[in-house]
Formats: sequence, structure tokens, C-alpha cells
Amino acid sequence: MISYIKGKLIEKNPAYVVIETAGGVGFYINISLATFSKLKDENEEIKLLTYFIVKEDAQILYGFMEEEERDLFKLLLTVNGIGPNTARLILSSMSVGEVLNAIATEDVKAIQSVKGIGAKTAQRVIVELKDKAKKADWAGTAKISVSYNNNKYEALSALIALGFPKAGAESVLDKIIKAEGINLTVEELIKRALKLL
Repeated sequence: MISYIKGKLIEKNPAYVVIETAGGVGFYINISLATFSKLKDENEEIKLLTYFIVKEDAQILYGFMEEEERDLFKLLLTVNGIGPNTARLILSSMSVGEVLNAIATEDVKAIQSVKGIGAKTAQRVIVELKDKAKKADWAGTAKISVSYNNNKYEALSALIALGFPKAGAESVLDKIIKAEGINLTVEELIKRALKLL
């Protein structure tokens, strides 16, 4: 298995990147939006952790900036009915922390909110991964909250510290992110949220 690929970022797109290695080979690697949001500018050196899938008609590389994201991707693939594209869609729609929290709290609606995931599949994710997620050394630990303390959660913490109720603040942040995308800075998120709260 190819564990990681290191080289120059030639092309980046929300769904894939092309990385050229020192040998002059360009690797086409599928990525999630979570990984896309952490990428550097084109023509800079980059290292992506990878997962290699071989099918009858294709050989596909998936890339991840964080070990936790790759671990969860592999866990999701163990669920009956979830293939690599669905796993990538889940990781594009929710952070690792959000997925693990949904599994731990048996929040079917949170997983079902991912486009293309029905109630039965969401329930299957929870049932099949609840014990596996607990056994994994990163499940429910501070490591997740540190690694995935993304802009939304930093903004949410700041708004709670300013005295706003968590549910209302989170709802407003979700609306802002849905309307304007995931690339807003913490400061931008807070400023927009303050206007709406």
C-alpha cells in the first residue's frame, strides 16, 4: 500500500489534487473538502497521507491531510453499503469530530444530513461503528477536539464566551457556512454571526 505521497502540488480542486513527485510522476488523488480546506497554494511542497483502492476496473488513490481523517475513512469503508465515494462525501460534509460525536450519541439525523445517506444507512453506520469507534485510540478523546478544532468550533467557543447560547450560535454559524462556504476565517465567522445574533 502507498502510505503517503510527497511532492509539488500541481493542481488542486475541491474533489482532487495532482501531486508531482521528484521522479516527475503526477499522481491524481481524490480528496475530501476537509483536506481541500487545509491545502497550500499550487506549486508548493505537500505531503498527503493516502489510501489505495484497487477495483476490477480502476486503481484509485484517496488523500488526507490528517491521520484521523484517514482512520475514519477506513472505518467507514467497513460499513456494509458504504463505498469510498460515500465515505469521502461524509468527510466532506462533517468533520471527524462531528462524525464520531454522531456515532457516540446515536444521532441518526446528523449522519442522514449528508446528501445521499438514507435513514437505514445512517443507522447502519452507527450500529456497525459504535464499538469500533470506541476502541480506536482517538475516539472521544481530546486529540479529536484538538485536531478538528476548526474555524467553526473556535468561532462557536468565542460566541459562547461572549454570552450567546450554544444552540443559537451554532445554528447561525451553520447558516453562514452553508451560505458562504467553509473557507471563512474564525474572525470572519464571528463578525458575521454577531450581526445575525
